Formats: sequence, structure tokens, C-alpha cells
Amino acid sequence: MSTMLRPVSALRAGCALLKSSPRCGGRYGLVMARGVSTPAGDLKRTGLYDFHVENGAKMVPFAGYSMPLSYGDVGQVASHHHVRKSAGIFDVGHMVQSNFRGKTATDFLEWLTPSSLSSLSPYHSTLSVLLNDKGGIIDDMIITKHDNDAYYVVTNAGRRERDLAWIGEKLAEWNASEKAGEGVVEMEVLENWGLLALQGPESASYLQGLTSYDLQQLTFGTSAFVPIEGFNLHVARGGYTGEDGFEISIPPSHTLEVAKLLTKSPVQLTGLGARDSLRLEAGMCLYGNELDEETSPIEAGLSWLISKERKETGNFIGAEGVRKVIKEGPSRRRVGMIIEGSPARQGAKIFAPSEKESLGVITSGIPSPTLSKNIAMGYVKSGWHKKGTEVEVEVRNKMRKAVLVPMPFVKPNYFRG
Repeated sequence: MSTMLRPVSALRAGCALLKSSPRCGGRYGLVMARGVSTPAGDLKRTGLYDFHVENGAKMVPFAGYSMPLSYGDVGQVASHHHVRKSAGIFDVGHMVQSNFRGKTATDFLEWLTPSSLSSLSPYHSTLSVLLNDKGGIIDDMIITKHDNDAYYVVTNAGRRERDLAWIGEKLAEWNASEKAGEGVVEMEVLENWGLLALQGPESASYLQGLTSYDLQQLTFGTSAFVPIEGFNLHVARGGYTGEDGFEISIPPSHTLEVAKLLTKSPVQLTGLGARDSLRLEAGMCLYGNELDEETSPIEAGLSWLISKERKETGNFIGAEGVRKVIKEGPSRRRVGMIIEGSPARQGAKIFAPSEKESLGVITSGIPSPTLSKNIAMGYVKSGWHKKGTEVEVEVRNKMRKAVLVPMPFVKPNYFRG
């Protein structure tokens, strides 16, 4: 039995609601998101690389890492259905995990992002965005508050260099200003820490069998230290699939042991292919597809993550650009749609029926395993974004009828108590 990991610092062992960033292409094959492809010889490995290979994983380049696409002869669709009906586990250890500490940590992160962190309760998480000076999205992120002086942040692997350079620059600016008069803020990147996402309707009952902690106390968007078979791990309830589930942060020396504990029937190892189809059915954005530095959170349908007060008076980087889009109205909006015939992929053009007026572009699209329909997300001109609106999408040089529908495409099953 391994030595108990004691939370000397809650922040050091922190975890957050996960966001990963795979996407599918072909019928169900993997295609790299823009800006994240890496030469095979330069690929990094998570602490579970050998574990994946031993379990028959097909490893592919993704976000600078060699990551599992699928396992053995279990296809993407079968893995997708297993997570929807039972439980699957994903290695998301490629994500960038960081700690922020200091007496002005709340003020700094409220300047760095548009999130309302002062009112966030301890051990609660929020989706947020890192904005450039014009209000475009550098990255999406999850911020977990442990207390006013300590936060845990998870960002996308494919944006690592851009994110860390930007945050480092702003942190130095903050610490050199009068704003840090009560104390500087320190940032620590948790290199090589494991991060596992246990997802699916049977994930809670499986995890409950490994702990004396009452998981009924842990609701969507909250976290706690949970004793799991001799380990004391930070567990957050949430995920990127739309199902009930947990994200578990693990020190490097114990990642393999914990992964083996969590990978027993009915839990199946699940790769990037299923992760993308699950997230798209859940209506979740993927950086490089739905989000980029030319896109405002207002256009992306993420205005809800910025409180009314912060929209009006918040002093955060990119605030002027955000307020400009709010005042003038977004020129385009993110929408969901169902397409007849063949599935549309990223880059497919959207047109007005008959007039052939260009309306926008598809950002993600797949044949939905759950719905047995072709679903897609994209951006269209404002005024064409209402549900029920009929449009046409150019797929393989043919015009396909499509109708705009609400998202998520599949009703989420988060545990809210």
C-alpha cells in the first residue's frame, strides 16, 4: 500500500474541472487542432505513456504529446457509447496545471481574466477565458479557488507556450506595480502531474467503492480531498463529456498506481476520438475550432461567464474590446445545427437558402453516435442565429440542408445534488 499523500498545501494537490482539446476528422479519425501539431520526434509523453501502449493504445500526435486515440479493437463509437451508458477514463495529463499564491492572487486573476472570483466559494470552480488586449480569446481555462490567497488553474496543452508567456508577462507587470503592495503573486507550473478524467453515469458508484468519503456531498463544480485506497487526492466533480464524472489530480510518482485502480470493470480506457464526439454532443467549445484570438467571448456564446457587474465596471485585460462587442452587438454568433446527408467538417461554408449568401463557417462537425444525426457547431451572421432557422452547408461540393438547433445536442447528466 502506498504512503498516504497528505495535503500540506491544498493548492499543491489541486485539480479542476477538465477541458481537453481533441477533435475528430475523417468519419471518426483524429485531425490535429490548428496550431498544436508537433513533429513526431519532438513529442512529449504523459506519465501513462507505457501504460497506454501496454493496453493496446493507438498513439497519435496531439498538442505536442503522444496521446491515445483508441485502445485495441474497441472503436471510437463503442467507446463513446460506453461512456454515455457506463464509465470511461481519460488521460488528460498533457493539460497545463498551475498554482497561483499570494495575498493579491484574487485581484491579479480578476485582472488577468473577466471572472468574478471574489464571490466564488472555496473549493468551487469556474470556466473562464484568458483574453488579449483586444478582448480576443487566448485560451479557455478552469479556475479553482481554494481560498483568497490560493488558486489552481488548468489550461490547454496546445496553448502552453502562448499562455505561459502571456501570464508570465502580466505577472511580472503586476508584481512590479502598486497593485501588489500587499504582497506579490507567485505562479508554479505543476510539471508532470497526472490528471485523470473518470466520466459516465456509473463513475460515481465505481469511485464510491474505493473511498469512505460520501460522494453525494460532492456536486458539479465542487472539489474535495478524497481518500482513495491509501491516497489522499484532490477530486473535482465535472468534466468535458456532459456526463457525471470526476477529475483527479495525482502527483507524478503515483499516477500509474491510481490509473490502475481506476481502470477495472466497468471502467474502460477511452481515447481522444471518443472524447471529441462526447464534447461536441455536449455543446462544448474546443480551442482552435470554436475559439481563437480573433473571437470574443460574446460571439462564442460565453457571455454568461462574465457577471453583469464585471461587464459594466470590471477592470480586466480586454475589457474595452468586450464592452465594444456588447454595445454594438456581435457580428456573428456560435450556433449548433443538424445537417442532412453527409456530415460537415471544420471549414465547411454556411449559406442562406436559395440566395446563396455566405453566412459563416462550420467549426466542428461529426456524425453523432448518440443521436444518429450529423451535428455541427459554427458561426453565422447575427440575425441568422435563431433556433429553427434553415440554412445550407457546402459538403463535398454539394449543398446540404441544415437547421439550427439549441445546444447541447445531448442533455447533460451532471450531478447537482
